[in-house]
Amino acid sequence: MQGERFGETADGEAVTRYTLARGALRLQVIDYGAVVTRLEVADRAGRSANVVLGLDALAGYETVSPHLGAVAGRYANRIAGGRFVLDGETYQLPVNDPPNTLHGGPRGFARRLWRVEAAEATRLVLARRSPDGEMGFPGDLDVRVTYSLPEEGCLQIDYAARTDRPTVLNLTNHSYFNLAGEGAGDVLGHEVRLFAAAFTPVDATGIPTGEIRSVAGTPFDFREAAALGARIRAGDPQIVAMKGYDHNFVLDGVPGRLRPAATCRDPVSGRRLDVATTAPGLQLYTGNTLDGTLVGPSGRTYRAGDGVCFETQGFPDAPNRPGFPSAVLRPGEPFASKTVWRFSAA
Repeated sequence: MQGERFGETADGEAVTRYTLARGALRLQVIDYGAVVTRLEVADRAGRSANVVLGLDALAGYETVSPHLGAVAGRYANRIAGGRFVLDGETYQLPVNDPPNTLHGGPRGFARRLWRVEAAEATRLVLARRSPDGEMGFPGDLDVRVTYSLPEEGCLQIDYAARTDRPTVLNLTNHSYFNLAGEGAGDVLGHEVRLFAAAFTPVDATGIPTGEIRSVAGTPFDFREAAALGARIRAGDPQIVAMKGYDHNFVLDGVPGRLRPAATCRDPVSGRRLDVATTAPGLQLYTGNTLDGTLVGPSGRTYRAGDGVCFETQGFPDAPNRPGFPSAVLRPGEPFASKTVWRFSAA
């Protein structure tokens, strides 16, 4: 499969866009940030639409994109104070979400050029070496992300990594979904179900307190499908603090095994997304920081609530929380994680 030129970075690096397709599912990915720039799926009437938020030009992904469609790393989500201790040594990371580090720092994986190892009609393999000390993280890390369309209506993302020194690692794809179509307005009417009986409450800066709290009786109870907007203005202190949902859910089942994580359905178009993952957690994020300054390919601006993220992940700040699933990766212990997005319409 031949890619097409998408632009050139400020450093003069050529960026290429690749298109994968199977049946009605059409995926576009660039080798900058491993970004999913476009994802077309059909509605109940067979009409295709792009269901992820994105930008028309590379410059936006380099400078102002809030990780639209990107692979976040070396550590997705937040690390408190940009600091952690590993094997008795303290590591300080650049703070880009004061007072914390978010998604690996100001030049995390989302703002790096990836190497294309394979480009086929239904499979794209992107890789890069994150050198020792990049954004403050220890160890040379070789990471690989594979996007594949194994069957009609199905997009699979496989993450793999190896390190030569003990380090911490958390990878996710940060796509913002709008199943009504990119630029169609808010997603508060989307019906969401999460396979999670607990979540991790956060402080005012988005860092988990360490508590694992039952969702029962709270606006975080999505064990039965509910509209995203049904309880988002309930006045719960957790939602008020984050201006919406921006919380990690503790997924049911055994981490490391592929199991259901979430469903999302737009009742108007009939489009449905089913998420499965091997990761221990899922960050539900309702695009709370979108403020109308970004313009998508539709020519419409993005505002808070115009997209929803289902970030399959390790827990935020796990390097500083011994009670959370470990995010430590050591030499000789390869990292592997899988997430599957399955689309349908009815």
